[in-house]
Amino acid sequence: MVLPEEAEARHVSMSNRLARSAQGLNLAEKRLVALGLAGTDSVPLNHLLLAANAGWKMKVTAMEYATTFEVDPTTAYEQLKSASEKLFERYVRYEVRGRRGQTDQKKFRWVSGAHYAPGEGYVELNFSPEIAPHLLGLRSQFTTYKLRQAAAFDSVYAWRLFELLKSWQSTGFYTTAIEDFWDAMEAPPSCRKDFKALRVRVLEPAVQAISAKAGMLVEWKPVRSGSRRVTSLEFRFRADPQQKLPIEEDEIAMEAAKQLLLGHGPLMSD
Repeated sequence: MVLPEEAEARHVSMSNRLARSAQGLNLAEKRLVALGLAGTDSVPLNHLLLAANAGWKMKVTAMEYATTFEVDPTTAYEQLKSASEKLFERYVRYEVRGRRGQTDQKKFRWVSGAHYAPGEGYVELNFSPEIAPHLLGLRSQFTTYKLRQAAAFDSVYAWRLFELLKSWQSTGFYTTAIEDFWDAMEAPPSCRKDFKALRVRVLEPAVQAISAKAGMLVEWKPVRSGSRRVTSLEFRFRADPQQKLPIEEDEIAMEAAKQLLLGHGPLMSD
């Protein structure tokens, strides 16, 4: 069982490259992967050296899934089972510039194996060696956030936009060619053909969810060419000062609960 203070301390970390890539995950799969990453220490270099050869395993229980994402246990079991069955076929994709100036696409699996234990209530993930450099031994150019900031998202588009913005947190500004945005968000063909569809189905709901649930104020605008076609998007974002107090109150409440569990009684102030 994950205690409240442990849940508060859990972070999801990945390279900026991974945060800005097409990840190929639906919401349940994203939740499963995030829980696995939140239980991983992403800093020690020796973790990377070991995982680069053999990968590494993480166990995710239905109980922590239900608690983290506020779903009932039956739903947690169903989503874990479905996500684990499909995760082996999910790929990370991104483009790199080749030596001759050509664009090459890189692709690798999230996991080399996923085992769902019927009746035991857990999934064991074997993260692939290829993805290890994007998740372990992170020292610079990486994205990190508290899992609780994203746990309330009910759309993978909101989660993905949140990660894209967090990967540019040092500047508070993110500009992207519309084609790169389509790819990173894995927008469906209908949203690539029609900007209004992208705005209504992807952009506006994602921005609203981030503002309401992740404590971040986001402003965005389309940039148009001479033909009035949208060629890029600009985002400006910052922490919402109005949401600091509830977070602080949560931390105070958790500390008080911890003291009670330890038998010290509530903390008193003068």
